[in-house]
Amino acid sequence: MSKYDIIVLGSGPGGYVTAIRASQLGFKTAIVEKESLGGVCLNWGCIPTKALLKSAQVFEYLKHAEDYGLTVKDAGHDFDAVVKRSRGVAEGMSKGVQFLMKKNKIDVIKGYGTLKTGKKVEVDGKDYSADHIIIATGARSRELPSLPQDGKKVIGYREAMTLEKQPKKMIVVGSGAIGVEFAYFYNSIGTEVTIVEYLPNIVPVEDEDVSKQLERSFKKSGIKIMTSSEVTKVDTSGTGVKATVKTKKGEEILEADLVLSAVGIKSNIENIGLEDVGIAVDRDKILVNDYYQTNIPGYYAIGDVTPGQALAHVASAEGILCVEKIAGQHVEAIDYGNVPGCTYCSPEIASVGLTEKQAKEQGIDIKVGKFPFSASGKASAGGNKDGFVKVIFDAKYGEWLGCHMIGAGVTDMIAEAVLGRKLETTGHEVLKAIHPHPTMSEAVMEAVADAYDEVIHL
Repeated sequence: MSKYDIIVLGSGPGGYVTAIRASQLGFKTAIVEKESLGGVCLNWGCIPTKALLKSAQVFEYLKHAEDYGLTVKDAGHDFDAVVKRSRGVAEGMSKGVQFLMKKNKIDVIKGYGTLKTGKKVEVDGKDYSADHIIIATGARSRELPSLPQDGKKVIGYREAMTLEKQPKKMIVVGSGAIGVEFAYFYNSIGTEVTIVEYLPNIVPVEDEDVSKQLERSFKKSGIKIMTSSEVTKVDTSGTGVKATVKTKKGEEILEADLVLSAVGIKSNIENIGLEDVGIAVDRDKILVNDYYQTNIPGYYAIGDVTPGQALAHVASAEGILCVEKIAGQHVEAIDYGNVPGCTYCSPEIASVGLTEKQAKEQGIDIKVGKFPFSASGKASAGGNKDGFVKVIFDAKYGEWLGCHMIGAGVTDMIAEAVLGRKLETTGHEVLKAIHPHPTMSEAVMEAVADAYDEVIHL
């Protein structure tokens, strides 16, 4: 039986990052993966979707070339080539993880791994043992009882990335990050898209101002949006699909080529031996402490299978903290209130901390500042004036409670707020930190200035 210090089950951004950090700390490490290294994120999620979205963005630029004083004749697109490029990007990233495994002397065990008692993992009939076993098996597309996925007419995100033919009409059920990103992509390349969202606002976890702005931008782009609505039934017997949608005004029948179910994810905790080992779970989440230890000594869990936010960067951070704790280092528990969220549709969305509504519900006396990109020189020059930066501060102490952005490139800007909040900066400190001009990022400084009644460019 092969013996290791640490075995990681799953090679997504939680698993492979954990394995690399473990190796750096001197542990003899192995990683178990049943498909491609990099997991869903690199192969079927974060990375290939961004490649699709970039193609859509470039195509939109070509269609609006005249706005920039340029002439482009007959701008068109090749759907197969767009998908092929996306797959190529994903394959390249997966090969990059292969290289990192070799560089860090991590053994890659190919196959389906199941947990066994006595700190063992069985992979296709062969046992491997370790002092520490870290579960990082990720998640998959969640299915609703009223919306079973057949992979053809009712699909999940995985199929949406590799369709053989571009649909003329598509219904997207759910308006979280996955839903709005695919809605933007397909609408941009000419598909007629309708979003159906159960809650009153699209991207419902975001600040309400952000939700309303995205709805305006999407409607301007031709996307139909139905909020406070629910798909109760789907008929796939014909050539396309007929979805019965329950709205405030009654039932409506929508017809399309296919339905994309984007109603969230479900953790991959079935059939991996949790019951045999006795690891405690709550619904579809493995219960862990601040250091990702389960109730059974020697077994740990990180990423989407645990109760924290199901985000790639969260999984990576959890894995690093987990193995550093195992190594005896002093570690601080992750502050889940300071985790940034990013959505890569156009306009992009990025946020961290409390929304205005949450701050008020907590009874905090707040200062709110907002700066629209329509007043930004860089945004005007770039032709991307939709959106704004919104900041929320504690009125008494100046604590930066939240930051919410929607606009071009804001996913690359949110780290300023994350770092500022981590370092417990105040509004006045942000205001006195000179931001470069002209940039999109100076809108953060301007929004803070607005909160303190010192804004210059409004």
